[in-house]
Amino acid sequence: MSRAIDASPPARSQLAHAGCAPSPAGRTGLREALHAEWTKLRTLPGTPWLLLAVAAAIIALGTVANAAARCPASGCQLDPAKTSLTGVDLGQAIVAILAATAVSGEYATGMIRTTLAAMPRRLTVLAAKAVTVTGLTLAAGAVGVLGSVLAGRLILSGHGFTAAHGFPALSLANGPVLRAAAGSVLYLALIALLSVGVAAAVRETAAAIGIVLGLLYLLPILGLVVGSPSWHWHLEQIAPMIAGLEVQATTGLRSLPISPWAGLGVLAAWATAALLAGMPLPPRRVTNPLRRHQPEISPRSGRRLRPCDTPKSTNSIVQATRTRQYAWRRQRRALRNQACRFGRQQVRS
Repeated sequence: MSRAIDASPPARSQLAHAGCAPSPAGRTGLREALHAEWTKLRTLPGTPWLLLAVAAAIIALGTVANAAARCPASGCQLDPAKTSLTGVDLGQAIVAILAATAVSGEYATGMIRTTLAAMPRRLTVLAAKAVTVTGLTLAAGAVGVLGSVLAGRLILSGHGFTAAHGFPALSLANGPVLRAAAGSVLYLALIALLSVGVAAAVRETAAAIGIVLGLLYLLPILGLVVGSPSWHWHLEQIAPMIAGLEVQATTGLRSLPISPWAGLGVLAAWATAALLAGMPLPPRRVTNPLRRHQPEISPRSGRRLRPCDTPKSTNSIVQATRTRQYAWRRQRRALRNQACRFGRQQVRS
């Protein structure tokens, strides 16, 4: 017995779930953009593996650093919290790859045309991408940091980092350790925002990853090459990786080139500058070519020519400009209707 097919149009709630119903204000908002970006990210096959790699790299490298650390009876100068969080140095590279791929990958495949056809406001699209990528980074970073602190608590106590040597067991109840752990998670989130901004500015995956990794890893190497102590000191204060990771320090705070939270603020300034560079410029208004040119003077009467008296070449420019505008509007309307038809088919099926 065949099942009867309901030919009635889908309800507004069903279309909203499919992403085709207009918002109450009559235009696509941030909520719809966030839902679309979340759907795209979670359906990409590489996203779960990259998030798992972030947490695994932080825990694995932190465990290796804890196993190699030793504190003899005479004392040591190591920072147990910073040693346990060494894996953040490697995890940030994977975060940069994840964020750059999430933004510039659409430009490589051409899917950005469909995205902008459904959501014409580019600033909303960029904000949705930044929020989605940052949220996933915070989740993966929190798992990795908690695992690293737990590994340090279990391993370092057997390598001489005891209360007798002035090193209490790592615990989030300790204020400096909590600041180091929470700051490391925020550090990874700011690295994600930095990568989003750079990828939105260059729109090329390989170039974006290269720029971010160069800022993170090449500036510390450049600081080692610089011979002047003052220049080396100032470079450590403005380098995003060196300044940002100072939030992990729990001992010897007076010898740091910059305070922990101020260093994280330096990284936030880098991320803000990258996002501003990646923000779309406001669309330029298409001006009338008749107003752009200097008014023409009639050789007989000496008066200005009216628009109807201008040469045919100028009128052809106006007509061509209007034709291109109408063609673009038709193309955008067709892409939007195609996306809505696909959503209705998915709801009916």
